[in-house]
Amino acid sequence: MVAQNVFFGIIAAAMVISALGVVTTKNVVHAALFLVIVLAGGAAQFILLGQEFVAWVQVLVYIGAVIVLFLFGIMLTRAPMREDRGKLDNNQRLASGVVSLFLYGVLVVFLVDAYGNDKIKFDDSLVHLGSTGNVGSEIFRTYVIPFEVVSMLLLAALVGAVVLARRD
Repeated sequence: MVAQNVFFGIIAAAMVISALGVVTTKNVVHAALFLVIVLAGGAAQFILLGQEFVAWVQVLVYIGAVIVLFLFGIMLTRAPMREDRGKLDNNQRLASGVVSLFLYGVLVVFLVDAYGNDKIKFDDSLVHLGSTGNVGSEIFRTYVIPFEVVSMLLLAALVGAVVLARRD
């Protein structure tokens, strides 16, 4: 358990540093690559929890599809990729910090009020519900229509991006 906590801390620190890189870098491609590290850290956290299926879905869907769409969008719209094209900063850092701390405080108050000192106990029935077979059955039997709608939406977005880029 100690090794798991150490790895959690290392992965969480890498995710926090990369998340700061996403919002502070002035290069949009670098921001997308920092986001890849954050999402890979999320997948690694799922592996630490013993949820390999969710981790691989995270890798395939978010890193494999969403980041590729971000990069296609960046490349197809010819977004500026250098820092010298203009200032991308504003003077609202103090206000955003205050709002962030306020939201953090609200979340902490709500979570402490909801759970307090209660310990959440997991039993074998929860493990059975989260198994790969049950998740696959729910996706491809119960929720097959929303799954197909989302896949068609992503396909339409990709085709639309290609059509917009070819008009030149």
